[in-house]
Amino acid sequence: MNRRTFTQLAAAFPISFPFNSGAKRANSLEASAIDDRAYWLQILLKIADPVLSALAQNRLKATMPVESAPGQEEGRKVVSHLEALGRTITGLAPWLELDADDTAEGKQRQRYLELARKAIANGVNPQSPDYLNFTKGGQPLVDAAFLAHGLVRSPKLWKALSADEQALVVKALQASRVIKPGYNNWLLFSAMVEAALLKYTGSGDELRMDYAIRQHQNWYKGDGAYGDGPDFHWDYYNSYVIQPMLLDAVYVLVEAGKADKTLYESLLARAQRYAIVQERLIAADGSFAAFGRSLAYRCGAFQLLAQLALQKVLPPELAPAQVRSALTAVIKRTMDAPNTFDAKGWLQIGLCGHQPSIGETYISTGSLYLCSVAFLPLGLPASDPFWVSPATDWTAKKIWSGQDVKTDHAIKG
Repeated sequence: MNRRTFTQLAAAFPISFPFNSGAKRANSLEASAIDDRAYWLQILLKIADPVLSALAQNRLKATMPVESAPGQEEGRKVVSHLEALGRTITGLAPWLELDADDTAEGKQRQRYLELARKAIANGVNPQSPDYLNFTKGGQPLVDAAFLAHGLVRSPKLWKALSADEQALVVKALQASRVIKPGYNNWLLFSAMVEAALLKYTGSGDELRMDYAIRQHQNWYKGDGAYGDGPDFHWDYYNSYVIQPMLLDAVYVLVEAGKADKTLYESLLARAQRYAIVQERLIAADGSFAAFGRSLAYRCGAFQLLAQLALQKVLPPELAPAQVRSALTAVIKRTMDAPNTFDAKGWLQIGLCGHQPSIGETYISTGSLYLCSVAFLPLGLPASDPFWVSPATDWTAKKIWSGQDVKTDHAIKG
């Protein structure tokens, strides 16, 4: 995002930095409930703008840096641009789905809907200098799936594409079928691609979807957590990939009359338990335990919690305003740190600032845009209780300030 664009956004969505999430007075709580949405939107657009603006102008490959682990630069250059698009779209999509209006936010939403349309159209056009790689290597399957997930989350974005552009998207998604997924969470990437094809063309490979769903049912470990393949991995992949894609792929099947609603309900019950665990992982200062792979996805570690808030299916234990307050704290800790963005507005590798050593060999600049999925609740209207209810302490903040908190229990099944 250039300086002028950011200045315009800041004027449209004014907030005070640093955000005072600890205010206790009633009027401060009411103000914070309003400021949270403005803050979230300003940060989300700061993330998304460089990617969408460049690709809409066919200049993504020319302008996006590709930071990666030493020795991985050449391999990542052929995949990082689709990473950036797919991951940006999957987080931005719910906000784009809201209706346009005459408010400052509504006008921005219409602008970014058009930018997203142009970016996708250029990315799937073989004649474009920014034509993206959907077939070479393994990584394109991952990011075809994130793009597909974004389109599932925003039918409005799909409809904004012309018939010819839609046909090119379908061709690109189908092309990713040449990539064989790993025997782990990657099965869900194939399933998510097919879910989008089923939703928008009426025809997806149900065998790929069924296999992914059945295997994850087999890999369920209990208390709301799935293995990443047969083994359990102590990381955030239940939120980065597994539960969000599993829920939404099954929901597409249910909508199409090809799966039983009871399957979705059982998966949702597990997801709700995992959301409770996620909320409790957020420390009083907005930090969270830094363990496992892919920490450079920053606040994207809480996609599942954000998705249940967006879909208004949070468990009874989690009040929407409590989740908003917790996620706001996480976003601030992971996105406001110095050097999170480079001088031209591109994300840099790290969890809290620029920390290149946190990036695995499969991490590059485009990978980092999965942080956008923490912002899914922006798809709720500004009038929703998630946004207008006064700020509420989350579980860790309650416990470590001496407040009385109910016990926590595992679930069966």
